[in-house]
Amino acid sequence: MSDTYCTDCKRNTEVVFDHAAGDTVCSECGLVLEARSIDETSEWRTFADDSGDHDPNRVGGPVNPLLGDAALSTVISRGANGSNGDASMARLQNRGGDPDRAIVLAFKTISNMADRLSLVTTIKDRASEIYKRLEDQKCTRGRNLEALVAACIYIACRQEGKPRTVKEICSIVAGATKKEIGRAKEFIVKQLKVEMENQWRWRRFCSNLGMSNEEVKAVQETVQKSGTLILDISIATTVAEGTIKNAYKDLYPHAAKIIPEWYAKDRDLKNLSSPKA
Repeated sequence: MSDTYCTDCKRNTEVVFDHAAGDTVCSECGLVLEARSIDETSEWRTFADDSGDHDPNRVGGPVNPLLGDAALSTVISRGANGSNGDASMARLQNRGGDPDRAIVLAFKTISNMADRLSLVTTIKDRASEIYKRLEDQKCTRGRNLEALVAACIYIACRQEGKPRTVKEICSIVAGATKKEIGRAKEFIVKQLKVEMENQWRWRRFCSNLGMSNEEVKAVQETVQKSGTLILDISIATTVAEGTIKNAYKDLYPHAAKIIPEWYAKDRDLKNLSSPKA
């Protein structure tokens, strides 16, 4: 009970809230001061009540900001023994369809894959955001859902600094091959123009080898210098870095025949870095 001004009594009086009818009634004259008020408390008890904590949530699942008004949709409940209480209503609901059904399925798939990879929530949310951007551009139709979701997780891991290899992700995906995931990743990068950490492999390898901070710093400087050199050549010649690396690999065995003797001696040619296999 609380005090509220009563227009009939012309003063503040104690009022009674009738939660069943939604009425606020004056306790002295019986005047209904407010009718059909909305009860904002939970419709049923939750386990939070046992601990004495105030439960600020009403019914329904958690709100997902990526789903818009999906949390406000209505689902026809099932009757006894799992049968629909009203078959005609169920048919109408299925006929109307759910515009967010596909993206909800994708989010569930992302959640399941992330749990199997023991990924943190931030990576899961980032992967969901990437897929939502694809869905907004209407470019997911006709594509392998498993491959797209796996590629979103791969990119999210790279962006969050917790990378996973395509092989690792492929090991928990049943409906897509490693090649399909790689193609989906390239498609997403091109479509959304996303950026990823390009030097994540050496960081992870250093961590697996238990290298000290000084050793990691030395590796970092070496990688940056070698990467800058190839990048400078690529910019100057307008040739892709991958093409330059492949050409160097093909020409390396014939370096002694190609490079003039007056420019480089045999001992200099022996110091050339061997291309990666």
